[in-house]
Amino acid sequence: MTHLVFICGHAGTGKTTLAKKLLGPLMKASATPFCLLDKDTLYGGYSAAAMAMLTGDSNDRDSPLFLQHLRDPEYRGLLDTARDNLELGVSALVVGPLSREVRERRLFDRAWLGVGTDVTLRVVWVFTSEEMARQRILARANPNDAYKLAHWDEYRQRRFEPSGDIRDDLLMFDNTAPASADYEALLARIVGEPRAATLMPPVPV
Repeated sequence: MTHLVFICGHAGTGKTTLAKKLLGPLMKASATPFCLLDKDTLYGGYSAAAMAMLTGDSNDRDSPLFLQHLRDPEYRGLLDTARDNLELGVSALVVGPLSREVRERRLFDRAWLGVGTDVTLRVVWVFTSEEMARQRILARANPNDAYKLAHWDEYRQRRFEPSGDIRDDLLMFDNTAPASADYEALLARIVGEPRAATLMPPVPV
């Protein structure tokens, strides 16, 4: 059986770092080969070239033009690549914000994803406080974040924390200051039962 695992969340929550930390343990725990599919790695260069041609700003990833014309094709390509790997018997760890898809519950819709019941499906929502996310974005100094930081009040309107029915089967992971036990608990939930879980690491003193 193959696994399709989504690592989702807003910018600055540490999605890619978490995915890379989980990849080896996931392969060992599931006895299955995994590929890591990070949206920014797969499509960053293409989108930079497209935005440079369209607007002159190769680092734009948050303007209305990008969101209307390039966001969805990026995600479609990401899912197509995941399906190709699944068909070859390779599980996929998919990294991207995917906030709209989480809010609309599309990542649990096997017909929309194009995967069968033979694929184990898990969706992890990575979160931290807005201020911590902003500080992490500032610290990483990625030019792709320039628009977001310059229009923070606009961007923050797109931020949300899943609640109510949206959280059903969603694996919530607080990435503020996770300890080893928190990573182990998340790993167990990914390879085990899909009940919703919120991992709340202790606050450092």
